[in-house]
Amino acid sequence: MYPPQLTAPMKADLTDFGFEDITTAEQVDDLITKSEGTVFLVINSVCGCAAGNARPAAKAAVHYSEKKPDRIATVFAGVDHEAVSRAREYTLPYPPSSPSMAIFKDGKLVHFVERLQIEGNSAQKIAQHLLGAFEEHCELVNS
Repeated sequence: MYPPQLTAPMKADLTDFGFEDITTAEQVDDLITKSEGTVFLVINSVCGCAAGNARPAAKAAVHYSEKKPDRIATVFAGVDHEAVSRAREYTLPYPPSSPSMAIFKDGKLVHFVERLQIEGNSAQKIAQHLLGAFEEHCELVNS
């Protein structure tokens, strides 16, 4: 388990932007099964590709998309063990990876971005990919 003083700024990178900090299995269940519409869940991590690519891409996609998820949330691998384990149950059949990102619609996984799609890609390219997924699965936000 990573020390909180190390991971707090990495969590804050998303939570300060508006992502819900999900830390328990029950919160994951509630987020995915009791939310109507779309949920964008980021499985955060301490690795460089999370800092340089995944988190910036997730924030950019949410910021610039005209169609947005109804809820945005994050769990942190190596910190929120119970929450991450439960989130990974919902992202089957994909193997565990972090960072990774999932879009759920009415409780069903409809899109998943694995670490292998994050590593080696720019934040801009990942954000463009997410924008396409938001366009497909999310509703237009009223101005």
